[in-house]
Amino acid sequence: MILIVITAIVVTATCAMLVLRWHDSREIDRTWTDLRSSTVTQGDVFDVSMVKDLPEPARKFFLYAIEPGAPIRTVVELEMTGKIGLGDSETPNYRPIKAKQILAPPSGMVWQVSAGSLDGSDGATVNTSWTRFWLYGLLPVVRAGGDRDHCRSAFGRVVAEGLIWVPGSMLPSEFVEWQGVDERTARAIVKFGQFEQAVDIEVSEEGQPVKVTMMRWSNANGDKQYKLQPFGGYLSDFKSFDGYTLPTHVIGGNFIGTDSYFPFFYATVSSMQFVDTGQS
Repeated sequence: MILIVITAIVVTATCAMLVLRWHDSREIDRTWTDLRSSTVTQGDVFDVSMVKDLPEPARKFFLYAIEPGAPIRTVVELEMTGKIGLGDSETPNYRPIKAKQILAPPSGMVWQVSAGSLDGSDGATVNTSWTRFWLYGLLPVVRAGGDRDHCRSAFGRVVAEGLIWVPGSMLPSEFVEWQGVDERTARAIVKFGQFEQAVDIEVSEEGQPVKVTMMRWSNANGDKQYKLQPFGGYLSDFKSFDGYTLPTHVIGGNFIGTDSYFPFFYATVSSMQFVDTGQS
């Protein structure tokens, strides 16, 4: 009888985990499909007149990143490899990763990643967000999101990565305005849904972006409490993609610019494909 009870418990738990995994997969697929058809940018092609009134670093950035006449794309699908740190600056515990992502700023993103025995996803839309990781594809070890704090943090990531990989989404619009910071740095302020996020981009003399920084709402700190803290990364290895010149190597982490900087994310893009939403 004891064996029967134990077996029943194991079978029930396994079925519950499989159902939960199926639910996660469906939400990923549904969100991915929705983001593929999202766009918030007006206009068909990039023209230099669109950025003529921007602060000089921002103007240089767009002229470097987008060729005149290139279709304005606001959704991209990427594949990447690299490593992610699951520890801290003293004990990084880096693990190799393979990931694919759809990025549709400011509407949202989905990032699916495999890191050895761990796999999972981050997601964000205008209404919700999540971080979910599984051990050996069956045991849920991280399930976070859905609350305002997590959504605000996820929105910050969407905006920062939009500036890196989807510059067409950061052109001046009802959602995006630009301010000058100094001779090499400009600030994009993005307002969408219930959130607002400012992100700074530093460029070279030629307009090539070299660093992206922001104050992000995050609980990745010793107190495990949500607060505004420095976040950002460094960009390199630029390549051309359908009229866009974009970085394919990114190093990012928490507390950038401080002694506590922990670069937990190293990514090399192996594939990048803009999505034709039918709007351009």
